[in-house]
This record gives sequence, C-alpha cells and structure tokens, in this order.
Amino acid sequence: MKKLMILLFCIIGCNYLAIAQSAKKPLLRHVVLFSFTKNATSKDIQTIEKAFAQLPITIKLIKNFEWGVNSSPENLNDGLTHCFFVTFTSEKDRDAYLIHPNHKAFVQIAQPFIDKVVVVDYWIK
Repeated sequence: MKKLMILLFCIIGCNYLAIAQSAKKPLLRHVVLFSFTKNATSKDIQTIEKAFAQLPITIKLIKNFEWGVNSSPENLNDGLTHCFFVTFTSEKDRDAYLIHPNHKAFVQIAQPFIDKVVVVDYWIK
C-alpha cells in the first residue's frame, strides 16, 4: 500500500509539472549587440550600460533583462562587444517598448557612440 501511495504521488506530481510547464507562456527575446565608435570613452560606454540597465526599471513591459560584455575566445564577434537581452511576453509589448519615450531617450544617448548595432528577436523554444 505504501508503494502504491508513493507511485500515485509521483504520477500526480509529474502530471502537475507537465501541466504547469505547458501553461507557461512563450517569451519573446529581443537581443541587441553593440560595438562602439573609436572615440567612445570608457565613461561613455559605462553611461550607455547604466542607461540600458535602467530601462527595465522604468518600462514595466520588460519581463527580464540581462547583459554582458563579450568574452569569447573564438574571435567571431565581428567587433561587437556588448550583448543585451530584453524579454517580453508579447510582440505587442515589444512594439510598445520600441516607441516608449524612455527607450527613445536611451537611443539618443547611445547613438552617437554606437559604431554597429545588430538586433535579433526570437520566441524562446
């Protein structure tokens, strides 16, 4: 009887986890890669890093945010040094973010110092 109860508990638990996993909404990842102009100082770059990192605080449409500086030894980054991941729950939220006044203000701060930008959006699989 004890083994049957444990088995039943495991089956119910696995079913619950499967249902919870399937109930998760897919997430939309907005990936932004930057390289900076030669005249961008380390202070300019730090200002841009901080300004980008403030966006999730002021734009509630952002569900998750992370960023980092390239550390790959493969030398395949084509000069791109910074990667920012911004996560949304819908294309509508992403589109509203793109025209949000705080995002536009960030673009104005960063644009003079950006040499190259690459943006890729994808739904997490």
